[in-house]
Amino acid sequence: MKKPEKLTERAMKGMNNELGAPKIVDRSTFQTELDALRIREKAHTREGDAIAAARRRLPMVAVNGATPLIGERGKVTLLDAFEERRMLIAYYFMWETGQPAAEQCEGCSLYTAQVRELSFLHSRDVTYATLCQGPYEESARYRDFMGWEMPWYAAPPDSLDTLLIGRRIGMMHIVCYLRRGSEVFETYWTTRRGVEVMGNSYPLLDLTVYGRQERWEDSPAGWPQRPQGKHSYRTEGRPIVQWPRVKAGHSDDLTTPRR
Repeated sequence: MKKPEKLTERAMKGMNNELGAPKIVDRSTFQTELDALRIREKAHTREGDAIAAARRRLPMVAVNGATPLIGERGKVTLLDAFEERRMLIAYYFMWETGQPAAEQCEGCSLYTAQVRELSFLHSRDVTYATLCQGPYEESARYRDFMGWEMPWYAAPPDSLDTLLIGRRIGMMHIVCYLRRGSEVFETYWTTRRGVEVMGNSYPLLDLTVYGRQERWEDSPAGWPQRPQGKHSYRTEGRPIVQWPRVKAGHSDDLTTPRR
């Protein structure tokens, strides 16, 4: 018979903290409770499908496809960013001009870091691109530092005024566009928690017993929460998602010209 493995230091630390935990029941009771929750989950899924159906029926508004952007090839247009596909999903990345990598937007970094494989979007005639609200060369060095490979453009201030008309510049946005020939239309946009669709971290955390561990969550007493004043997306002075790059030896100096 195999001997039980010793508890790791991390596991022992968790036990010593005496965190709250659900009541212990037999398998049958557990399955009954889960089956009841599944009914609500399925209703939530169906409501999400209904909302998506309504989203597809929203009217659209014309946008100037000639709005200038800056990319690897220099000056391009919003129409060029479609890469000849029919649809474009643009993420507007907040930017602190002249600041080092550690001072860049931790929320934008978190969500952008989770956007990797784009081929499935491409198979549906959709291009995904980042439109940075800052200088191209500086922000592209940040993209390289983070190891991101998605199309990356800078939107000059005048272009942001055109593309984000009526919305706050300097905030994360997802904006969806449709191309019909050389005409471009905006079909949907969202911000704040709406951008969570870019990542899988929060949905996965929502499946766990302790959830997101945020103070605003409805959790039982004794469940772990991030300490008051501790940033959700930062640790030790920089965005959490930057640390693997720093520890791997990548320089986050955004003043050094790209090769």
